[in-house]
Amino acid sequence: MLTIRKARQEDLPSLLAIYNYEIEHGTATFDLNPKTLEERQKWFDLHSGGKYLLLVAEEDGEAVGYASLSPYREWEAYAQTVELSIYVDAAHRRKGIGDQLMQAILTYARERDDIYTVVSVITGDNEKSIRMHKKYGFEDCGRLKEVGMKFGRRLDVVNLQLFV
Repeated sequence: MLTIRKARQEDLPSLLAIYNYEIEHGTATFDLNPKTLEERQKWFDLHSGGKYLLLVAEEDGEAVGYASLSPYREWEAYAQTVELSIYVDAAHRRKGIGDQLMQAILTYARERDDIYTVVSVITGDNEKSIRMHKKYGFEDCGRLKEVGMKFGRRLDVVNLQLFV
């Protein structure tokens, strides 16, 4: 049975493994070098209170995916805008975990007075993620062409936005 809950410190090694897998094998992140536990601890700490949330999808006691709301940009004028990220362990994809994480994180965002808009920046060839976002009401706000380089390929990013 799948449970969606707030992340706990003991989830960090699994969350790191999910993210590092995508660094090494996928294009959902433009990070090129695997992260250490210490580096990811800073990210985890940013999401352990207040509006920057980190949710975990747990199945049989194991973290198999996560969703996070992070600062969109550092300047104060962006304070009510958050950036959404969803990652699912490669062995657990195509089970609806991303959908469940999306529903839970958007419910949280809608309950907060300090979040006005949620933004996702998605690799242009990730049609499945783009479709999922549009299913939840995200609007396409434009494509930046060939702004990233990974695995010898120039990659686009698509900007999506949802007012909550």
